Amino acid sequence: MTDKIQAGHGSGGKLMNDMISNVIRKILGNESIQLDDSAVLSVPPGQIVFTTDTFVVTPIVFPGGDIGSLAVNGTVNDLAVMGARPLYLSCGLILEEGFDMETFTQIMRSMRKEADAAGVQIVTGDTKVVPRGKGDKIYINTTGIGVLDTALQRREIAIGDKIIINGTIGDHGVTIMAERNQLSFSRGLQSDCAHLNHMIAGVTDKFPASIKFMRDATRGGVASVLNEIVKDRPFSAMLVEENLPVKEEVHGMCDILGLDPLYVANEGKVIFIVEKDRAGDILQILKENVHGKDAAIIGEITGEFTGKAYVETDIGGKRILPLLLEEQLPRIC
Repeated sequence: MTDKIQAGHGSGGKLMNDMISNVIRKILGNESIQLDDSAVLSVPPGQIVFTTDTFVVTPIVFPGGDIGSLAVNGTVNDLAVMGARPLYLSCGLILEEGFDMETFTQIMRSMRKEADAAGVQIVTGDTKVVPRGKGDKIYINTTGIGVLDTALQRREIAIGDKIIINGTIGDHGVTIMAERNQLSFSRGLQSDCAHLNHMIAGVTDKFPASIKFMRDATRGGVASVLNEIVKDRPFSAMLVEENLPVKEEVHGMCDILGLDPLYVANEGKVIFIVEKDRAGDILQILKENVHGKDAAIIGEITGEFTGKAYVETDIGGKRILPLLLEEQLPRIC
């Protein structure tokens, strides 16, 4: 086995077959990855949920995770917020010639670790190698399939519904920015990259009819998710500034760099819109999970400024949260 990715690792020949056998299948699972071009799957009766995502984060290894854990968790979470039980993932790899084989092996191990923890199988994949200088080490595409054991978690939102988040805001985006720019004052920052399907199932199993909407707040952050929810609707999303859980380190970094944490990416946070009368019970269930210990009710659905998201500030003012024209920070996932 060579110590660097070579063009031959994407050729279909001996180098590629050795890498698939000795690294990819050996780590991700000989028992699950099938050698045919397609995987044959057993899926329970009922509706399936299907998603796909591509990950191009830089740097590829960061405090709290790497591109491998990010790829698995991001796809698992996209299934879970629909109310699905994630079952299967595919893994498509684009590798740059010269990429370090040891780092590649580390990333494969991260994918396997997170897949096992989330309870999903990686069952098929593909590998391509691009010439040196034509990529950026590694890109990963993951496609996921899940099954709906309960009703789809999408219901009519009403004025008075509460907005909940399962923890602190902006951790991932600020960590990536600090790591990318080697900011020496950013020690202690860590991505919130995590699979949330078990935490979400803990809520949906007990209150299957009380959740109106769920969405993981990745690119564009909390503000962008809320804008998508209320766009062209006869209601608005109000956040209460003093209730927003933001770590001091994230606040400090955002102040220095002129960023708003509400627009910074997360990789382990879900926005829940829930019935007012069940909000306290749902919050308590979230707090019992390691990924929900800092959960908070951060706002509610109102009839003011319909079609918009806004913040009620600490001094009693109201600030509209518009959609951003472009990303504050590209390549964060």
